Amino acid sequence: MIDLSPILVPYAKRRVRKLEALHPEAAQELWLKRLIAAGSMTRFGKEHGFDGLRGVADYQAAVPLRDYDDFWNQYWRRDFPNIKGSTWPQQPPFFALSSGTCTGVTKYIPLTKQGLVYNSRAGTDLLCWHLGARPDSKILKGRSLIMGGSTDLRSLAPGIRAGDLSGIVAANLPSYLRPWYAPPKDIALLSDWDRKLDALVELARKADIRSISGVPAWLQVFSGRLADRAQVNQSWAELFPRLELVVHGGVNFAPYAPWFQKVLEGSRAELREVYPASEGFIALSDRGPADGLRLLVDHGIFYEFVPLDELHAENPTRHWVGDIRTGINYAVVLTTCSGLWSYILGDTVRFIETMPPRLVVSGRIAWTLSAFGEHLIAQEVDDAVCRARDKLGLELSEYCVGADIPMDASRPGRHIYLVEFGRRPGPVELERFSLALDRRLKQLNEDYLAHREGGVGLGAPKVLPLSIGGFKNWMQSQGKLGGQHKVPRIMADHQQFVELLNYFKMAEPD
Repeated sequence: MIDLSPILVPYAKRRVRKLEALHPEAAQELWLKRLIAAGSMTRFGKEHGFDGLRGVADYQAAVPLRDYDDFWNQYWRRDFPNIKGSTWPQQPPFFALSSGTCTGVTKYIPLTKQGLVYNSRAGTDLLCWHLGARPDSKILKGRSLIMGGSTDLRSLAPGIRAGDLSGIVAANLPSYLRPWYAPPKDIALLSDWDRKLDALVELARKADIRSISGVPAWLQVFSGRLADRAQVNQSWAELFPRLELVVHGGVNFAPYAPWFQKVLEGSRAELREVYPASEGFIALSDRGPADGLRLLVDHGIFYEFVPLDELHAENPTRHWVGDIRTGINYAVVLTTCSGLWSYILGDTVRFIETMPPRLVVSGRIAWTLSAFGEHLIAQEVDDAVCRARDKLGLELSEYCVGADIPMDASRPGRHIYLVEFGRRPGPVELERFSLALDRRLKQLNEDYLAHREGGVGLGAPKVLPLSIGGFKNWMQSQGKLGGQHKVPRIMADHQQFVELLNYFKMAEPD
């Protein structure tokens, strides 16, 4: 296979210099003007007076925040899937299917040709940052393994198809790039995730894999199955001796970090995180794992950031890159070249730098737990779980927490943690894990502390261990196995959590 790495290094260096010189405010203002101009002749643009808008303040005054249901009911549902001219002048040829992580409602997110181009460009930029940091790279001398969704897209109408975003991207990979990417078409088309994993394992045993990308949980499952088939330890230095890059995203990486550190011991591979969504590619890692993700300010998206505690206020404060601050938990709002306008994405982020903007994903808007007024967010729960894990020297891959609401007042409510440990801990270890978890949450969250005082308003958390593969089996039962699907860390919907407990036959824990 021809090694394209040395050919691309000069381009990568130029691109990195351009990105480093880019002024975030100017780039975002330019993109907003382009988007407004493109949308001015749509029904949405006419209703919101796009012809008279001159800048960020005008736009925010004219266009209110909306969520998916608002767009679906007001602009898309009537003529779906033919929505040309409704919120974007051209007909989107694709709809990315998304149901979040814990709801069963399928969302159809429009994806235009321009949106697909910028999604692919983000992947190119990620490669540029890698080549810029490692000019001796040989990453394109072998193949890049992408563990995405099926490329067998569903036809909605002539020329309009729907599927998982990763499947759409893979299906539209230029033919001249296919020799450097895996899996091939016959495997990429598979929608049965177990069959696909088996095929990927056989492929990986023979191919020269230089990079791997996917959701961390599915990378773990793939690694375990490959090690079993090859009858070797899960050492990626042994399984993939020429591996350079591991790309992950979709969830907070902290619970997975020890496992990846262990399997990558002795490997030259570096980890890089990405923040893609069905609505657009938002950020990626341009530096080390502890440096956050660089916001993509020139990729067809105009960003707004609303303080989470103001999101449902009558007149929430709407920030943009020109006035964001570090340390605030923001809800992400997108305006895109696929016809989304001040669209509430559902994710929350915190900035660790503002010039250039670098962020960490702190959770989902729905991933807050406040059944008793404790107001825990996903980032706090992740922090506490990881701190307890490290304190006890345990391994864990997945967990989900929800509320145990008593039917009478004989005992206080509590949080129940379903945890998939690397090995099943004994009763004493489980109790110590629960104590460490509880102690850390008290340090992080004053509302939680106030409700835990005396154990009256909120009882001590209960930790229930699951067998290895338990969450995988549950996800499969929900039809959400593989691709971009991931286990919800927080399940705020009480009925859904009860159903999850019922699945594991733990609906009435002692």
